[in-house]
Amino acid sequence: MEISSSQMFRNLRKWSLSALTLVFLASSFNSLAQGEDLFKVKCATCHQVFKDGTGPKLYQVRQKWEEGGAAEGSIYLWVNNFEAAAAADPYAATVKEWSPTNMNKFPDLTKEQITSIFDWADSQVEDSGASAAGGSAVGETSTEDESSTGWIWVILGIVFATIIIAVGGVSRQLKSATSDGDYDADMSMADETKAWAWNNRKKVVVGIVILIMALVVTLFLSLYTIGTVENYQPSQPIEFPHSVHAGTNGIDCKYCHNTVTESKTASLPTVNVCMNCHKQVKGTTEEQAEQIAKIYEAAGFNPEGAGTYTGVTKPIVWNKVHVLPDHVYFNHSQHVEVGGIDCKQCHGDMTKMEGTAKVQPISELNKVEGNIQLTKTTLTMGWCIECHQEKEVSMGTLDSKKDGYYDEIHKRLRDHDQGLYEEYLEDGKVTVKELGGWECAKCHY
Repeated sequence: MEISSSQMFRNLRKWSLSALTLVFLASSFNSLAQGEDLFKVKCATCHQVFKDGTGPKLYQVRQKWEEGGAAEGSIYLWVNNFEAAAAADPYAATVKEWSPTNMNKFPDLTKEQITSIFDWADSQVEDSGASAAGGSAVGETSTEDESSTGWIWVILGIVFATIIIAVGGVSRQLKSATSDGDYDADMSMADETKAWAWNNRKKVVVGIVILIMALVVTLFLSLYTIGTVENYQPSQPIEFPHSVHAGTNGIDCKYCHNTVTESKTASLPTVNVCMNCHKQVKGTTEEQAEQIAKIYEAAGFNPEGAGTYTGVTKPIVWNKVHVLPDHVYFNHSQHVEVGGIDCKQCHGDMTKMEGTAKVQPISELNKVEGNIQLTKTTLTMGWCIECHQEKEVSMGTLDSKKDGYYDEIHKRLRDHDQGLYEEYLEDGKVTVKELGGWECAKCHY
């Protein structure tokens, strides 16, 4: 079957149109992807897509400039050099007065790149129900069912005691009714108890000894609980959901607690660190806005318009969660930087914690994937000792860590005590205990 030249032309035209359509779609996709990347690198510090921040929102900004009477191409000149645009275009001059903060200059951006940023911003869809902080309200806190069963045991004790007394009374009446005269009905229950105890004195003595031993053991176990607190979570002046910041938004712990790798303490984030994000993120619910307003008050920041600093600040007074005794030395950098301990080993999975961190019970810490399984109560000496016994600092040979921290200890072991060196490696690992982690002076002043 022959194909006419007209048919060949029509087929060629269809293939050409399809190819051009694919090229156009691919270029549009690449343009949007480029615009998103440029927005994150160049614009996101000051601009949001749908909300005014330090700079105005970028959604349909070209249409806004056009409707405002801006000169053609003025918005592109504005991005490259806002001062030149303000001098050349009256509308750009009014935009310059909108915020006291000067815009950065981006002379390296081409018209095509700026267009890709605007195209990407216009392609976004506003989700009014989502949180600017990642989809969860700042004011939301998880409520835990905290019920005590102690009162149930009290009631059960009273019930059983009543039953025992009642059964004892019935038993005495039955004995009196069925006795052949050898039962003294005038004996009180106390007299009967004494008589029974004397007749079974060996069993009574053994029972009393067991009872005394149980009381002594209970007393000593209770002494171990003095000064230990689990599930402690004090109220805070600002509700801070770790699940949103560390979980949904994936903010690294070290961004806010920025001294954890260099200092004894992890430090609380300063208000300036909070403002790095919350100058733009103002919340989408009334509860969020209420909490974020406290940050603005602490920073002396007026969020109206582009936002200005008033200079009048109010410090945030946080309530401390973890408190160690004065005679205990603990260094965060030594554990995090040298020991490679993840924050979750001691603090739990912060990506799922709604409220400010609490003293987690050991049962909760053991549920976290990757944590060393321990048994002692959190923040007790036994807890630290057990961790030092289980935590390894090197796999295989002693010098496999290759960070120089233990080189001298390794060298001394290899050169002066080969037997001890080989003993350490019997289980395939070297623990903190084996390198002196159980010495009293390591943790106590």
